Amino acid sequence: MANFTKPDVPRFAVEVYQNEFLPEGGRDVNAIVTVTATGGGTRGAAPAHTAAEGASSAVALMVDCSGSMDHPSAKMRHARDATRAAVNALRDGTRFAVIAGTHVAREVYPGGGRLALADDRTRAEAGDALLRLRAGGGTAIGTWLRLAGHLLTSEPAGVRHGILLTDGRNEHETPEELRDALEVCAGRFTCDARGVGTDWEVKEVTAIASALLGSADIVADPAGLTPDFRRMMEAAMGKEVADVALRLWTPQGAEVTFVKQVAPAVVDLTGRRASVGPRAGDYPTGSWGDESRDYHLCVRVPAADVGREMLAARVSLVVPGPDGGATPLGQGLVRAVWTDDTAVSTSLNPQVAHYTGQVELARAIQDGLAAHKAGDVDGATAELGRAVRLAGASGHADTAKLLAKVVDVIDEANGTVRLKARVEDADEMTLDTRSTKTARLHQQHPPAPRPGR
Repeated sequence: MANFTKPDVPRFAVEVYQNEFLPEGGRDVNAIVTVTATGGGTRGAAPAHTAAEGASSAVALMVDCSGSMDHPSAKMRHARDATRAAVNALRDGTRFAVIAGTHVAREVYPGGGRLALADDRTRAEAGDALLRLRAGGGTAIGTWLRLAGHLLTSEPAGVRHGILLTDGRNEHETPEELRDALEVCAGRFTCDARGVGTDWEVKEVTAIASALLGSADIVADPAGLTPDFRRMMEAAMGKEVADVALRLWTPQGAEVTFVKQVAPAVVDLTGRRASVGPRAGDYPTGSWGDESRDYHLCVRVPAADVGREMLAARVSLVVPGPDGGATPLGQGLVRAVWTDDTAVSTSLNPQVAHYTGQVELARAIQDGLAAHKAGDVDGATAELGRAVRLAGASGHADTAKLLAKVVDVIDEANGTVRLKARVEDADEMTLDTRSTKTARLHQQHPPAPRPGR
């Protein structure tokens, strides 16, 4: 484990959990990398930044104002109240804007293609502007995101963040247009996405959050929007360092099979690699405050004989430096050692095993719900039964409770379930939306035994 410090920013520590021992000829090295940031600024103080020294945070709030937000009318009222609560949670000095989203994107506050600077006056003005929001029109989320990206990058800011609320499907632009907008916005700002009610598309909302390295969730009852928005904004105000990348260096002949964030949620970063040299690549992780995340990486190394040892990968946390280079925040090493001790080489590291099961759990839930939607009762029962078994085995109590609203559990240990005759849309959508959220392994385990001991 290694860590580096920089004045007034969180300290980053990197810990590597793995069984480094491979059988003769073995090639795949798996490791869980835990990254922990601690000691950042306190709430109410100006945040520290690495990408734009001295600049404040910037936030864009995107509120769905399509016609469906008026059915029932209380939905629009709760959205206005929640957005006002989020604005009131802005730290003084934060730049911000509010966007009304329909089939077009419209600046609600402050307008003029600019950002406001949060203080008592601008927060009150934004609240007044929100009272004038009315529902009407269609839904084209890509236009909302593009406007947010334009506003957030119009002035210097260290941490750029968006909060997006929708209640319906993205029916007024093509899926390709939304994907293009996400590609444009990726790396420019992070974004939390929320679906309110039960008439929106889970895959659209989770795709937005995944692409922009934020969280996704359902707020089935609009009355729950205000506390949820307040929590999201408080979390955004706690971010201290932007544009953090997980840099993976591998030796000659080695190749990266995959890189995934596995806690607090599963996000596949493999395809987002940006090359920074012949054997190094950066994987985006977004903005950080005081928090901890886990990453699962797999590196395929050249086969070697018993007794050989090599550095399989060097894992670093980096941010853009003032000279255009990279500033290191923390580092860890992944090793490979070949042995003829079968007991040692076949021992699966508990952290690796745990998160492999968590990814399998998420896949089983998503496959089961997809089968259920397609009318494949047998397939849905098999996959959701497997999910029940995996949730029970991994101690994922929250997911087990969500599954129990969709299936009747007959035998948890064997994954024997029966689909419920009637399932509420909110329960099924909640299970789907939260399927990628993971439970961490808290129990400490000793390292794998050394050969011959």
